[in-house]
Amino acid sequence: MSAPPPVVFEQARSSEHRGSDDLLTAGLGLDGLRAMVPPAFADVEHPTAAELRRRALWSNWRGIVDLAPGGGYGTLYGSVAAVPGREYSAYAKVAGASQPHRVLVQVPDAFDKARRCVVVTASSGSRGIYGAIAVAGAWGLPKGCAVAYTDKGAGTDYFDLDARLGARADGTVGALADGLAFAPHVPDGASGVAVKHAHSKDNPEADWGRHVQQAAQFALRSLDEAFADAAPFTFANTRVIAVGISNGGGAVLRAAELEGGDAGQPWLDAVVAAEPNIHVAGHGGRALYDYTTEAAVLMPCALLHLQGLPQPPLSAQVQAGATLRCASLAAAGAVEGADASARAASAYARLRASGWSDEALRAGALSVGFDMWRAVAVTYASTYGRYGVGEHPCGYAFAAQAADGTTHAASAAERAAWWSDASGIPPGAGVGIVAPTDARVDAAFASLQCLRASWDGDGEAATRVRKGVAETQATLPRAGLPIVVVHGVDDGLIPMAFSSAPYVASAKAAGRDVRYWQVRNAQHFDAFLALPDYGARYVPLLPYVYEALDRVSTHLDDGTALPDDAVIGTTPRGAGKPLTAEHLAIPPRP
Repeated sequence: MSAPPPVVFEQARSSEHRGSDDLLTAGLGLDGLRAMVPPAFADVEHPTAAELRRRALWSNWRGIVDLAPGGGYGTLYGSVAAVPGREYSAYAKVAGASQPHRVLVQVPDAFDKARRCVVVTASSGSRGIYGAIAVAGAWGLPKGCAVAYTDKGAGTDYFDLDARLGARADGTVGALADGLAFAPHVPDGASGVAVKHAHSKDNPEADWGRHVQQAAQFALRSLDEAFADAAPFTFANTRVIAVGISNGGGAVLRAAELEGGDAGQPWLDAVVAAEPNIHVAGHGGRALYDYTTEAAVLMPCALLHLQGLPQPPLSAQVQAGATLRCASLAAAGAVEGADASARAASAYARLRASGWSDEALRAGALSVGFDMWRAVAVTYASTYGRYGVGEHPCGYAFAAQAADGTTHAASAAERAAWWSDASGIPPGAGVGIVAPTDARVDAAFASLQCLRASWDGDGEAATRVRKGVAETQATLPRAGLPIVVVHGVDDGLIPMAFSSAPYVASAKAAGRDVRYWQVRNAQHFDAFLALPDYGARYVPLLPYVYEALDRVSTHLDDGTALPDDAVIGTTPRGAGKPLTAEHLAIPPRP
């Protein structure tokens, strides 16, 4: 079995994190992570690399985990105990890419050289390099494993087109000549903000598996540097477990396809993938762009047909907009009915017929209320079509935005915080979506139709977007690789029916060793369980990810059987009640 292709790592850096600045929370601990305001910068226009790192950890923990009292994190499951150690970071680049992706390795001081282990992961969503800290770091670091991360070619390396400034290797602001993590082509007269996921022209999703593999390679190199007396660290003598959620879950499943290793050993020993954005042909599989654009157009109207939706964000204001959407759909001949009620029933029937479950639709209220469908569709139309700055097929752009929606050139303070505060996809961190001008009451409708037509229409844009989507289609994992897939039955952003269920069916039909946990009453965003109504209705998914990691680790240690497939019958905790083990109903170990 040949080794993976060699990688040139650039802008390599290392740093020590001990005492009041540890690997896992930068010294914030649970109380600091729960704080409602982020860690402050001493100079808001020129934060230090250490300040940016601390704030990025705060932001990414809060974006992934329910940290609220009673939610169970740090008491029932998970850990934020201080882990001292070192960090190693660099840029890596897959063959054919124009822009690098970030890789980072955290090596705890308690790393066990006699029982060498690496946990490799990829950020969820489009998050920056710390986007999987609460998933892989929180499990692996306390166990003495090194943890390797990749932002998989997306991340928060935004570029200010007005000032011609972006993010350097340490997250601080620099010019194009300063070795930026994202250095886009800037057309004459360009203004606003370039976002790496949208404007790299690389379609990074097509290379997610290679991003993960390169992060694992960087981990071995970093361990060689950290423990020269115990080198070399190789795939033959170091265990590698991959884990990720959401887009990170899709990335580790794509990594599972890759061969490569040394001394006759594979490079990857096991995979845990949660709520994965994964696209396979057949078995009901659908591409993210397909069902996202469908939801962006139809779901606001369809949700008027359902009663008892979670609150917030389906507020009266959102409902008023949904009534307008029903009218727009009727005028376009997309739904039937003479009034909003009938039109909502028609939109609902269309979504049900295309595979949406009631559970996914109810949880999808969150994505409607926070405008996530449009945010995803705008960014992914650009990346799949490999469009650059100013080239979006539906006329969208990004810019610094005030609370009233007006755009402006970014200030130095706004620009300085993007790397730590952003999620990788606007809106957020003061950067918003600039939509084409439309004077109609339902101003978003025409542009959303354009986004949808880039999937099911004709013309150059649809051809380019569909080609990009085809490049992301998954194939089978390597034979003999243990894989556990975990997914919430109520996932309203990446529904099981379109993603994990087809993947598992395809893999099992080919004889691959894939185990499947379907968790009832779990939706996509653990962090939103801090909203009282969501916490009352849904259980977190992260405890099952940690449990699956425990089980694959034990399986690799002593051959204990992998967990059986299970549909896990959880019990929502209800209003004002703390989460308990009984609510989670995690299947007992053999």
